[in-house]
Amino acid sequence: MTAIEINGLSKDYLTGFWRKKPRRVLDGLTLSVETGEVFGFLGHNGAGKTTTLKILTSLIAPTEGTARILGSPIGTPETFNQVGYLPENPYFYDYLTPDELLDYFGRFFHMTASQRHERRETVLEQVGLKEFRGTALRKFSKGMLQRIGIAQAVLHDPQIVLLDEPMSGLDPVGRRDVRNLILHLKQQGKTIFFSTHILSDAEALCDRVAILGGGKLVGVGRIADLLRRESGYEAIVECDEPETKRKLEALASMPAVSSGGHFRLEVGEDRVMELHAICAAGRARLISLNPLRFSLEDYFVGLLDRSTPAAVDRTGPHS
Repeated sequence: MTAIEINGLSKDYLTGFWRKKPRRVLDGLTLSVETGEVFGFLGHNGAGKTTTLKILTSLIAPTEGTARILGSPIGTPETFNQVGYLPENPYFYDYLTPDELLDYFGRFFHMTASQRHERRETVLEQVGLKEFRGTALRKFSKGMLQRIGIAQAVLHDPQIVLLDEPMSGLDPVGRRDVRNLILHLKQQGKTIFFSTHILSDAEALCDRVAILGGGKLVGVGRIADLLRRESGYEAIVECDEPETKRKLEALASMPAVSSGGHFRLEVGEDRVMELHAICAAGRARLISLNPLRFSLEDYFVGLLDRSTPAAVDRTGPHS
């Protein structure tokens, strides 16, 4: 079953002081998210990520297009009960404790006192804050506030969890904790849709990703499919003989990089034996030979570089 279905979604904001003009920050977005997957929503600042999430949660209305959550139009009671949301910069009453905050949020979903107590115990255990349940939120670190934010997002046991930049501003330990929480939610069968510009996190967590550039969808698919590349190897060679260097440079599929007496070059799989032969004949030392790896960052930057100038406009106030 499709968890989230977006069709032709667009959003215009009025900009300017006197004669305001519409500025399109989201342009004809169409994509779907399947039940039970971790879906990464990637893009530079101002690409339209936060705008999309706000539309899905009915915080703002789209200019054009439609969206459905678990088959129901966004904004219906059915969608509210099945969606948990963590905004990019959540604000909590800092004099409340986690127990008090979660009890407060639980009342929005018409939980009984016993249900609220049971769910508080469960989610505080999940996010690792049980021992801090009586501590005022003003004493929490950024990472702890992110964890309590995720706790309130899953308090009512929703099927879909929307997270806006959940790793933003976290140290490495905090990022690891949030990654583990996302994987735990996936194991429970939840659908997680999260926006980020930290590409290493998306590469580690996501089943599929969508990439926005200037409000437009510029790429979507499984990580393994997006990063598929012609087979080849990266070789590091130590060589001082000019003739051998010329042969190595001719062998490389891309310009060789020389540094400190070492050569770094990329060779196709069908030319590995020739590389060995050149090194043996020219008394060059092959230090390492590793399969090429095409990262999500390489793919992301390449997509934006191939886009039109308008597609990479980073100056907008909205994301």
